Amino acid sequence: MTAQSSVLPARHVLVVDDDSQLREQVAGYLTEHGFQAHAAADARQMDQILASTPIDLVVLDLMLPGEDGLSICRRLTADGGPAIIMVSAMGDEIDRVLGLELGADDYLAKPCSPRELLARVRAVFRRLEEVRGGAPRKGKAYQFQGFVVDALRRQLKSPSGATILLTSGEFSLLSAFLDHPQRILSRDQLLEIARGHDADVFDRAVDVQISRLRRKLHACSDREIITTVRGAGYMFDVAVTRA
Repeated sequence: MTAQSSVLPARHVLVVDDDSQLREQVAGYLTEHGFQAHAAADARQMDQILASTPIDLVVLDLMLPGEDGLSICRRLTADGGPAIIMVSAMGDEIDRVLGLELGADDYLAKPCSPRELLARVRAVFRRLEEVRGGAPRKGKAYQFQGFVVDALRRQLKSPSGATILLTSGEFSLLSAFLDHPQRILSRDQLLEIARGHDADVFDRAVDVQISRLRRKLHACSDREIITTVRGAGYMFDVAVTRA
């Protein structure tokens, strides 16, 4: 199977970044893997391309000259524009949360590998196809212990309503637990199930991912949600409801 056959034809991706070397590298890599890639250095160039080309997804850097990434994200989502993957430096957690709350479909921290970005782009397109293809939303929203999960947007909100940032691997594990609540799952079972949620980006370090996910959940709840069953695996030890 060729790289292009794994995505729908004529998918246009626009990379908006003021680092000329980086944006050309990313655009070139996406082109090699079957996408129609375009590049812009700022909001002005982006608007020119959007006016003439049917862009499906924008890879949007937060730190841009002139209009910044958050302002662009707010504008594009308000207009019902293309999907957005926000890209930011590791320290800009608040901005990444704001980007997700403004409607971005995913975020990615710099520095990142072209391979990981490609995986995120493909994952966003898979989710968009599921929604636009008429797939029912029932079963794609989950609630547990006051937490709310939107599986299509891959977002987790705490009982207070705050967005909790998860890596793709952590979210894939969470999705596996949500599909099999209050059931003991071995490490191998978790890995297999999580791969089905996002095979491109899931990390084999299951124990590390679970530890991080457990800490993030416990920071917002007094209840131990993920328990370790010695010699058997892990269990999502709370009731889960679907909407």
